[in-house]
Amino acid sequence: VQLQASGGGLVQAGGSLRVSCAVSGGTFNSYAMGWFRQAPGKEREFVAVISWNGGSTIYADSVKGRFTISRDNAKNTVYLQMNSLKPEDTADYYCAADRYGVIGASSSSSWEYEYWGQGTQVTVSS
Repeated sequence: VQLQASGGGLVQAGGSLRVSCAVSGGTFNSYAMGWFRQAPGKEREFVAVISWNGGSTIYADSVKGRFTISRDNAKNTVYLQMNSLKPEDTADYYCAADRYGVIGASSSSSWEYEYWGQGTQVTVSS
């Protein structure tokens, strides 16, 4: 299973950006898909997760109301729409796949995910 994240870039505070993660191999439509981020000098942190059918989502408190996770199972792709971006959102963003497609409290833990993509860098200028 391969995950390819894309769409990062430089944006001003208050702006918007959408990052994508295309998945090849495996059975995408059975996986829960998550986004994590890691800022320089900090630990990787959970951002959002979506269940296998898109019916359930969970967000970190820091992004709730600003970010939206979605998926297109026909395109094997998961998205993270980021609005009202803040400088503290600056990080490398990683997508990850959990073979157990149902989400819950443990979905915020990185060890729940079996497959990871490379990061895409998001920089928010003040």
